Amino acid sequence: MLKVNSLQAQRVVERSFQRVSDSLFSIDVILRIIGEQDEIDQVESIIQEHIEKVSVDLDTATNQLKKLMEDNGIEGAPEYTSPNQYDIEINSPQVAQFAHLVRKLDNLMLLVDTLWLNSILTSKQRKDATYQWQQRLIKLAGRIIGIEKRARISAHSKGKKDEVEAAAPTQETTDEEIASEADNAESGEDEKAA
Repeated sequence: MLKVNSLQAQRVVERSFQRVSDSLFSIDVILRIIGEQDEIDQVESIIQEHIEKVSVDLDTATNQLKKLMEDNGIEGAPEYTSPNQYDIEINSPQVAQFAHLVRKLDNLMLLVDTLWLNSILTSKQRKDATYQWQQRLIKLAGRIIGIEKRARISAHSKGKKDEVEAAAPTQETTDEEIASEADNAESGEDEKAA
């Protein structure tokens, strides 16, 4: 069960969580079918680097906002009126890490809202911060989906298309923004900015 309070974290879960979970599972299956350990290690390392970068950046932003709260003597935080709970399946360590990123995002949004409600952040600063961080996780989701697409292409080029489709059928991404990010990742454009 994943409980999220902020609208931004809810959007990330609703727009991308299941598709990211499916992609991470498919990547694992596809890489095992391809069976080349170097390729498996390389792809797992790329995914881990992307997740780790977002995690570190979330931690840095959280610490900065906590310091800002402390400097301004703010101790309490608001309670959200519409939290959502999601039944999620953790079928790989990376899925657990993505769920943890959603929790970190949710916590960061609480700090942003607290500072905004205490007039430390302006409405524009709040809007920019909430949008920026929501998009950061959406882009990460797109990159992971793009990596899955590249793994499929690699498997197909090795003559393993039918085996891959039987074990991990192709899933469509209905969210246009995530699909666009996945296409950029598939073409290798994601390596520029994590």
